[in-house]
Amino acid sequence: MDSLMEPTLYTIKGMCILDNDGNRILAKYYDKNVFPTVKEQKAYEKNLFNKTHRANAEIIMLDGLTCVYKSNVDLFFYVMGSTHENELILLSVLNCLFDTVTMILKKNVEKRAVLENLDIVMLAFDEICDGGIILDADPSSVVKRVDLRNDDIPIGEQTVAQVLQSAREQLKWSLLK
Repeated sequence: MDSLMEPTLYTIKGMCILDNDGNRILAKYYDKNVFPTVKEQKAYEKNLFNKTHRANAEIIMLDGLTCVYKSNVDLFFYVMGSTHENELILLSVLNCLFDTVTMILKKNVEKRAVLENLDIVMLAFDEICDGGIILDADPSSVVKRVDLRNDDIPIGEQTVAQVLQSAREQLKWSLLK
């Protein structure tokens, strides 16, 4: 080892969710030197999808990037880092992303559900990684920060479980006063 890499917090080069045709659902790239234009990003995503959609592995090195991925029903989740990046760190971010989306969508992880809740999934992306720096790798804490729906649903649209939970919390607070 004649030269060591300078340590950096900028570990994530990009994260994306593709559908089962390789089309972008959501993508964020944090290093503008790697893919400066949307055209280059989409070309990379198409190539990445073509290499990974039939594979049983969960890691690939492609075009100078280490990419970990996971598929579920009709979606593919990808997290990309440099070739020098620790794959376990990338995998922990991928697992956090997948588990967070699973919790947000109540285990209904499919394209339609992601598109219907795209605003919350985008918030989850931002809570997990900001500018390439990993902020959080715990899905439950990410879900707590992005779950906007509990407070602003009218009572007529809430499920019975949500109404009971709300009543429990109000009763608990009234007893604690």
